[in-house]
This record gives sequence, structure tokens and C-alpha cells, in this order.
Amino acid sequence: MVADRLTDGVRIAQLLASEISGNEGRLRDLVLADADPDVEPTTDGTLAYRIVRDADRGSEAVAEVYVQPDRIRIEFLVAPDAAADAAADIELRVRPKAVRPPRTLVFVEDGAQVKRSLPVIEAVVDAV
Repeated sequence: MVADRLTDGVRIAQLLASEISGNEGRLRDLVLADADPDVEPTTDGTLAYRIVRDADRGSEAVAEVYVQPDRIRIEFLVAPDAAADAAADIELRVRPKAVRPPRTLVFVEDGAQVKRSLPVIEAVVDAV
């Protein structure tokens, strides 16, 4: 049993970035864009990087990752319903964002949830 949980927002964002960058499966066409290596977490969240589909048909932003002091927030820019359903299925905290076009927010609150969040990203990629 692990007594300590990784709850540093910057470190959680770095772990997710590594998982996406090194993925040779369904996420292999994703790249990170506009990455801020010196990102400082804020209560409202600071943009750390964008997750972009880098495909033959052109680049498309799929999500944005925001760093908060003790977690990250992934804002899905496309397929918000797919993101919400997939996150709810694996019991990650999720909520809609009432903007136009609508977004879905998924919260990754510790390092162990990083791997669990990958199927949410896969569901969004599959839906677009």
C-alpha cells in the first residue's frame, strides 16, 4: 500500500505529457503544443500545454491541460460528450463547461489517475 500520493499539479501534468508523447497506441497521432516548461500553478489553473492531433488532414486541438497546485484540469475542446461519458465510466471527476462551443472538464487529482485518464483521451480521439 502506498502511503504518499503524488498531488503536485506540475508533476501530474509532466506525467500526462510523457504518457502522450511516448504512446505508440491509439494516441500516437497526438503531439503537445504551446508547452510552457516553467508553468506556475494557480488556483484557477494555468495553461501548461495543448494536446493536438497531428494528422495528414491538418492539426486540430483536442484538449488543453491546465495546472492547479494540487491537480490538473483537462479541457476537452472536441467531442465533449465522449469525454464526459468516458470519464464518468472510470470514475474521474468531470463537469461540463458552459461556453460556446461546449467543453468538458476532467480533473486528474493524483499521479495514479494519469494512466486512468488515457482512455478518456482515446475516446475523444476516436469520436472525432
